[in-house]
Amino acid sequence: MSDTAFFLLETAIKALVILAVIATLAGLGTYAERKVLAYMQRRIGPWMVGPAGVGQVVADMIKLFTKEDTVPAGANRFIFMIAPFISSAGAFAAMAPIPFLPEFTLFGHTVYPILSDIGIGVLFVLGASSTCVYGLLIGGLASYNKWSLLGSMRSVLQLISFEVINGLSLIPIVMMVGSLSIIDIVNAQSGGVGNWFIWTQPVCFIVFLIASFVECNRTPLCLTENDSELVGGCTTVYSGMRFGIFFIAEYANIITYSILMALIFLGGFNSMWFIPGGIMMILKASFFFFFFLWTRAAWPHLRADQLMWLCWKVLMPLSLAMIFITGLVLV
Repeated sequence: MSDTAFFLLETAIKALVILAVIATLAGLGTYAERKVLAYMQRRIGPWMVGPAGVGQVVADMIKLFTKEDTVPAGANRFIFMIAPFISSAGAFAAMAPIPFLPEFTLFGHTVYPILSDIGIGVLFVLGASSTCVYGLLIGGLASYNKWSLLGSMRSVLQLISFEVINGLSLIPIVMMVGSLSIIDIVNAQSGGVGNWFIWTQPVCFIVFLIASFVECNRTPLCLTENDSELVGGCTTVYSGMRFGIFFIAEYANIITYSILMALIFLGGFNSMWFIPGGIMMILKASFFFFFFLWTRAAWPHLRADQLMWLCWKVLMPLSLAMIFITGLVLV
């Protein structure tokens, strides 16, 4: 097989694997979340369908696929129907420049577990993941429902605000490495735990972690859904698999940001002691995924004014201060 043919085949397989694996993990993520929340809140969680309730994931998928796909009478039908796919497309596209595991050799060819190693990987991830807000926005606007409209407006309010913080918090890392490539950032942390950027840029790590909760629509920094309204925000009138696609996009974003934080701040796929790099990558990403669930079990929602105060009066000045300090140190 020629190198060109192998490259095309490899790229197609990688894309299919990313779609299949991440979509499956997103489904399992719902099970993990319910079990973690149940354990922390002294409840049982899924337990009747299959051993330890594992079959509940399959039961939920069957329910979503067979449930009636309703469209409100006054809704813009076409926009209403494509909105979930816009959110999921942005979530999966953001994974293209992310190196999930270290490179390995297969049939004499070196395989890189990354779909596209572009030089502006960090910028691409932030840009692609931010397009998910368009699905939430037009889904709420096209629903012909006041609760959906309010939910979509809150989504735009939080996501556009924290996009600024998301990017500013990573500028000091880019300044230190001199590259926007995620692989270059990981390679700059090789040499052990002491070289991880979480030690040299702890403030940036905390700011990016907080912004990640907003990007993924996770409690306590989520305005898409408001518990006091007892409705589902911009997804209030969605049903069936279209409702499920919104949640697949949300969990795909959680997985993306869990991996991204492990890559940028915790050394990524670099090996540590006797533990191979691939195992370390899985452990780090799993910790952050668990942290998303843990935080939801422990903290209530913030109000919209509290979230905006945190964004513009606390996190933005901190991010700008870290850029200034990093510039002084480098000079």
